[in-house]
Amino acid sequence: MESSQKRVLIVANRTAATPTLMEEIERRVRQEPTTFALLIPDSPSAEHTDWTLELALPLLERAARGPVEGLSGSSDPFEAIREAVGQGNFDEIIISTLPRKVSQWLRRDLPRRVEALGLPVTVVTPEPDRIRDRVEAARPVTRG
Repeated sequence: MESSQKRVLIVANRTAATPTLMEEIERRVRQEPTTFALLIPDSPSAEHTDWTLELALPLLERAARGPVEGLSGSSDPFEAIREAVGQGNFDEIIISTLPRKVSQWLRRDLPRRVEALGLPVTVVTPEPDRIRDRVEAARPVTRG
């Protein structure tokens, strides 16, 4: 990895593969040489985890036009981010989250808390229509 490359930590769970996040990654890669790491904080139970690193990484790598490092961490999103920042050499953090009405991360003021770690923080929130489209596309087809 070249030292001139910007290193960005992406924190996501349910929004790890939304078109809005993919577009943000593509935009950044066009702007300047950038490498990415994806952190999906561990969920307290498997039923709450919508994306795994194995599923999300190939999609992000396509948008990033290169490898994306996969990270896991604490079930507490802030602690997971703090640990990743302490172990990595990141220049910025992108928090990809659900819209304000449904986002626990935004209700808990996660972006402001993460800013206290000393890195710039960008919040990426998918448009509600795009979330609905993704959910409908993922529903199993029933015939009856």
